[in-house]
Amino acid sequence: MSTRAPRRFAPYGFLSPAILLFVLFFALPIGYAIYLSLHTVHVRGLGLGGKAREEVWAGLDNYTGALSDPELLAGAGRVLRYGAIVVPLMLGLALLFALLLDGARTRFGSFSRLAIFLPYAVPGIIASLLWGFLYVPSVSPGYFLLRAAGLDGPELLQGGGLYLALANIAVWGGTGFNMVVIYTSLRAVPPELYEAARLDGCSERRIAVRIKIPLVLPALVLTFFFSAIATLQVFAEPMTLRPLANTLSTTWSPYMKVYRDAFVQGGLYSAAATAVVIAAVTLLLSLVFLKLVNRRATEAGS
Repeated sequence: MSTRAPRRFAPYGFLSPAILLFVLFFALPIGYAIYLSLHTVHVRGLGLGGKAREEVWAGLDNYTGALSDPELLAGAGRVLRYGAIVVPLMLGLALLFALLLDGARTRFGSFSRLAIFLPYAVPGIIASLLWGFLYVPSVSPGYFLLRAAGLDGPELLQGGGLYLALANIAVWGGTGFNMVVIYTSLRAVPPELYEAARLDGCSERRIAVRIKIPLVLPALVLTFFFSAIATLQVFAEPMTLRPLANTLSTTWSPYMKVYRDAFVQGGLYSAAATAVVIAAVTLLLSLVFLKLVNRRATEAGS
């Protein structure tokens, strides 16, 4: 009995560091955010006394205000337009690069994979700063070359060009990661399938379209899921470019609105409710998407 008990609790001992970190840095912040979202501050008089500001129960008032806020809805619309550019372009390039690197005649494969993946290692804020200075006409070497050639450069920090400028940063940084996921899935395909297709007279393009892409469809679904979630949580790129672009408001994305309400305007309780709403919508979309994928996989297996 003395030897069985330690063996029984040994797995929990190995899991305890991960569980502790999960509770401290994930579960407790979520619980505290939910707590704040259900409360508000009641101010008496001028709010200068020691007990002039009191935290009181607010119920669902903060959620009602968040859901009826036109700035939040407008920010969600902008993020959806941004995602409609980023996700298809990023996954299309990732699939193209993976297919090219998996080709039979590919040269310098290791260097090419590293070069495509390397932008993913650059933090989002650093990448936004680098691209941001390239977007400013007064300091960008690209605009300098265009002016020297007598050409006018595009306005990338105003109007519709702003979406392209933000999307370019996300595509530049995220394509490499998605490419590695898809390429790894391609390398798991038995090479005998390709040899049999070549013996039947299939070209490399037909092999890619008829064999490779259908076989890596689960990897494409996975990368689409991760990319869509990351797009809904966009914050670093517009926040970093905002000092360089007058057209970027403080509520351009939902997370920027949460930051403004909490740390600029001092509305910590309403910001917590908005953050909980965003997290709930993201979770709901994730569950629906996973359910659809599982249903389709079940139907394909049967």
